[in-house]
Amino acid sequence: MAVILCALAAALCFVYGAVVFCAGSGSKFYMVWALGGVFFAAFAAALRLDVQDRIPPALRRGFWAVLLVCLVLFLCLEGLVLSGFRDKGRADMDYIIVLGAQVKETGPSVVLRYRLDAALAYLEENPETVCILSGGQGKNEPCSEAEGMYRYLTAQGIAPNRLIMEDRSTDTSENIAFSMAFIEDRNASVGIVTNDFHVFRGVRLARAAGLHNACGVAADSTALYLPNNMVREAFGIMKDLVCGNLF
Repeated sequence: MAVILCALAAALCFVYGAVVFCAGSGSKFYMVWALGGVFFAAFAAALRLDVQDRIPPALRRGFWAVLLVCLVLFLCLEGLVLSGFRDKGRADMDYIIVLGAQVKETGPSVVLRYRLDAALAYLEENPETVCILSGGQGKNEPCSEAEGMYRYLTAQGIAPNRLIMEDRSTDTSENIAFSMAFIEDRNASVGIVTNDFHVFRGVRLARAAGLHNACGVAADSTALYLPNNMVREAFGIMKDLVCGNLF
């Protein structure tokens, strides 16, 4: 039974990795799923060939201990990711910062449209709030993410004088750091608008950078790619913890 389960897990990883690859997001994170497939396939082969019986008991115990620690760590990180899923911010905030995502020739990607629609709803309900659009131009993008977001929101009726474009950033840490140049008061209330799976890290980065009154405004996400995004966020949180960006 264990061999069958590992083989199924390997197949699921390979198939899901192919689905993520075909999405054409510009990220190479699909390779993690390919590596997961290789791991489960190798594990199934080892079980099938009874390789574990030829390994010294101390090494076997060490392997399972490391695997257990990794699993517990991963589950803790996913718990942090889930903690931001329902954040909706507060009324009448001074600013909201929309974190950038891919812009295509046809306009904002699905992920970015979710963020923009959440920002649009907030701006319509809170007419005094100023919106900072944060995102530079990637190699596979026709314009900066900030410009793509500006075009989308103005087309939906948001007044241009409520929108500030930050068009140099290349990742979430830079989104926050470069957007702060437009916020003079570090105690201003700031909403971080991003997809539900990304809220925890976005808010923690903002608070660690000095925006002490930051909170999350969670946008929806695509169910098909949610497993990929949540696993990717776990790695993102680990990276920012190691780099000292979160606390």
